[in-house]
Amino acid sequence: MDRTTTPQDNPSVPAPEELRRKRETIVRQHLDAENRQDVQGVLDTFATPKYDVKALGAISDGKEAVHELMTGLFAGFPDFHVEVLAVHHGTDAVIVEEVMSGTHDGPWAGVPPTGRKMQVACACIFEFQGESLTCEKVYFDLASILRQLGAMG
Repeated sequence: MDRTTTPQDNPSVPAPEELRRKRETIVRQHLDAENRQDVQGVLDTFATPKYDVKALGAISDGKEAVHELMTGLFAGFPDFHVEVLAVHHGTDAVIVEEVMSGTHDGPWAGVPPTGRKMQVACACIFEFQGESLTCEKVYFDLASILRQLGAMG
C-alpha cells in the first residue's frame, strides 16, 4: 500500500503548518529583498534561482540569469515596489496576489525610459521542493504596463 510520508512516520518531515510558516517566511524575505532592490538578497532566498516571467516569455534559470533579470528590473524601475494583497498556500507552492509598481527611469524590456509610473496587478507562484524555493512564476498584463509607460497606444 502506497502512502505519503507524514511527520508521524518520519520526524524530519515538518508538520504541514510548520512547513507553511517556513515557506511563507522565505517568500516574505524574497519580496522584502525585491522592495529593497537587493539582488543578492533575492538570490539568497532560492535553493536554485529561477524566474519564469510569463508576460515576457522569459525564463531566467540559474544565479547569473536571475541576477541579470533583477538588475535589469531595478535599473528600469529604481523605485520598484511590491504590495502584497493576499497569500495562499498550495501543496508545493505559495501563491501571492500583489500589486507591482515603479517609475520607469531606465530601459526595461527593450523600452527606453519614459519617466512614467506603472502599477499592475500580479499573481506570483513560488514553487517549493520541501522547504526550498526553486522557482518564481510571475503573471501580469504586459499591455497594461506598456500603455502606462506610453509605449503602446
